[in-house]
Amino acid sequence: EVLTEKDMKRALAQLARKPFAARNKCMLQLSWLTGMRVGEIAALSVSDVLDTDGNVRSQIQLKAEQTKGDAARTVLLNAQAQTELSIFLHRGKKLAASDPVFKSRVGKRFSANSLCQVFLRIYDEAGLDKATSHSGRRTFITTLAHKGVNVRVLAELAGPSCIPEPGGL
Repeated sequence: EVLTEKDMKRALAQLARKPFAARNKCMLQLSWLTGMRVGEIAALSVSDVLDTDGNVRSQIQLKAEQTKGDAARTVLLNAQAQTELSIFLHRGKKLAASDPVFKSRVGKRFSANSLCQVFLRIYDEAGLDKATSHSGRRTFITTLAHKGVNVRVLAELAGPSCIPEPGGL
């Protein structure tokens, strides 16, 4: 399911009343604003997101082992995504470069599957029964397509395995 602006506001309003609201808001926003897959979000380390001065990068360089299909890719962070990450990461906690950006309830890095379950629970509690952990990514890609972004640019933003090469259908 592709999410509407109303759906996204509904999900954010729902999780605002729950534990880990700041973390969950940032994770959802990354999905919606960058098109990152849940497994890519789970795999992020602080050094992927913050430079050596502690500033949020404008791009995340995902390594092959962090992506689907083992193909490294660059994720662009718009101003809103950078702001969300900055607010979340600069909450006064000391962070090591190797720390996961997002930690589970028990303080460990999420697996792709466990983060998928978090997304499903958030959407379910917001009454978005057809939404899945992939809905943020679909929303990102669909929104850009409706704005007339070239299919090759879309493929680059979404990752190399998203859109087939010409003649590959």
